Amino acid sequence: MKIDLHCHTKYSYDASSSIESIIAQGKKMGLDGVAITDHENTNGWEEAIELGKRHNFLIILGEEMKTTKGDVLGLFLKEKIDGYKKDPRWVMEEIKKQNGLVVIPHPFHGSEGFRDDITKYLDLVDAIEVFNARKPGTSPDKKAMEFAKENNLGIIAGGDSHYYKAVGYAYTEFDGNTEEELKQSILNKQTKIKGAKAPLVYIVTPLLAKIGLLKS
Repeated sequence: MKIDLHCHTKYSYDASSSIESIIAQGKKMGLDGVAITDHENTNGWEEAIELGKRHNFLIILGEEMKTTKGDVLGLFLKEKIDGYKKDPRWVMEEIKKQNGLVVIPHPFHGSEGFRDDITKYLDLVDAIEVFNARKPGTSPDKKAMEFAKENNLGIIAGGDSHYYKAVGYAYTEFDGNTEEELKQSILNKQTKIKGAKAPLVYIVTPLLAKIGLLKS
């Protein structure tokens, strides 16, 4: 199965698209599912689960949190975590309490990278986002892949889409059909990373959609 494990909906402050349009675009791109990973909230979860069932499309529940040292991505969550401006270790421990996976997204991408030594958190980190379709440049992604291999961590890829047309440019591939099989594939280092960088225009399209100049 092919899953884009980093998607933002209109419930993120810097994104614009409906969950319906994200699922439709995902299916168009050949995906079997997406992770809903809005910033600091889980407002889209219930709707996403309902639409996922309707469209036979796997939905993974997640949240991206801006900690004091950079973003931390929680996947396979059950409840919202108030991680904004909190210590990353505290956020990671909260993810673990829910039996979720701790992922460091775009760890080496400049100002949006993780601003601390990730090796200090290896007792809690499960995986690294080793390919981010939204961030320009491939060197940070290569560095992330090398880091994951050196530290025996799982690997994922995601579009980090903030506009529906950017969904599915990068995705995580695994053998299986269920949420639990995906989770175990990440933990067992059995996932494959596929995709390409999204067109740079999708960096500005969320703003244009928010002000009504584009479909969202």
